[in-house]
Amino acid sequence: MNNKSLSNLFKGDKVIWMVFFLLCMISITEVYSASSSLSYKGGNYWSPIIYHCSILAVGTAMMVVVLNIKCRYFKLITPVLLAVSFLMLLWVLIAGQTTNGANRWISFAGIQFQPSEIAKGALVLAIAQILSAMQTDHGADRKAFKYILAISGIFILLIVFENLSTAMLISLTVVLMMFVGRVPLNQIGRLLGVAALGIIFIVSMVMIVGDDKKAEDEIPPKQNLTEQTSVEPKEEAPGLFDKVLHRADTWKARIKKFLSNDYVAPKDYDLDKDAQVAHANIAIASSNVVGKGPGNSNERDFLSQAFSDFIYAIIIEEMGIEGAAIVAFLYIILLFRTGIIANRCENSFPAFLAMGIAFLLVTQALFNMLVAVGLAPVTGQPLPLISKGGTSTIINCVYIGVILSISRSAKKKKTDKTSPIETSGVIA
Repeated sequence: MNNKSLSNLFKGDKVIWMVFFLLCMISITEVYSASSSLSYKGGNYWSPIIYHCSILAVGTAMMVVVLNIKCRYFKLITPVLLAVSFLMLLWVLIAGQTTNGANRWISFAGIQFQPSEIAKGALVLAIAQILSAMQTDHGADRKAFKYILAISGIFILLIVFENLSTAMLISLTVVLMMFVGRVPLNQIGRLLGVAALGIIFIVSMVMIVGDDKKAEDEIPPKQNLTEQTSVEPKEEAPGLFDKVLHRADTWKARIKKFLSNDYVAPKDYDLDKDAQVAHANIAIASSNVVGKGPGNSNERDFLSQAFSDFIYAIIIEEMGIEGAAIVAFLYIILLFRTGIIANRCENSFPAFLAMGIAFLLVTQALFNMLVAVGLAPVTGQPLPLISKGGTSTIINCVYIGVILSISRSAKKKKTDKTSPIETSGVIA
């Protein structure tokens, strides 16, 4: 009876459940360790981890609710999510709350969240529907490319000026979904060419217009990149040009720091201006390959956002290279297991939806890891399902719930020879 009850609760693919469980266990352990500075400041050693566990519990409950929804009903909420996301993105641009110089947050009924988190899921739903509706025997209809470009372009433009890294990750997810959805390769190739030219133009404008010295002067030492609790009111309404490029100073400073190859002697290194990168490097170097053990990090007390954006550096410091590799491997398992689930689907919509969500989670995780080890410019992307978070953690749990729903309720193919993705020539 107990086994049957557990089976009813843990519906869906067991491998996905195991990956989710392990990521949550790692999250609880590392967030508790990395939140020592928060515990000290608040005077309550249990408060940060209790809050984090509560968020994970709410996220898990939401995940269980979502996995019990049959995947065909996800189509029905797509128009609503698109409309709500569009309105919220406009709202955040016009009257959003400013955190660290970026308008990314909305407060509603006492809850603060980033509309871009919801917009990502809505966009994946819409693209999955477009790709599934326009599949032919020879791939996706060429018109699908135009529809995908139009709808994704609107949302990416609304996000890019306030959250460049999120816009780039969404763009990468869109391209990967088009590849999986058999959009003609010549169309994807032209898009990538135009995108490369666009990136060169944007970087050039940032380097011309931005003032990295001004950014360094305005950002206090050890500034948190994604701290949700420090909200600054707007001082004055900027002009249109300033409104569009007001983040150029920060972008230029980050690009110059990342591309700089100048040798800086340890005694000359400015730990105030480059505190995050410096202490992340110290955390990784001091791990001595095998790690110091859970809870024994030293850099957590000096590294801003040790519990969020740079938690991977703390994982390396405490768990060593082996622990870091295990974390990365869990995301790889998530991606490949989702691919197996997609290959089992008879209909194309759930297959494309599952892959799109997996791309969202794994590309963000990969980017966070690259930032932590110094292979990408510093941004504010947390590590999905591991970093301390609020609504973003809950939404990521919902994404896992969608994959689990597809694994249990999507109509399975009749034989093992064909599937909507295998016949697309994408996943063999």
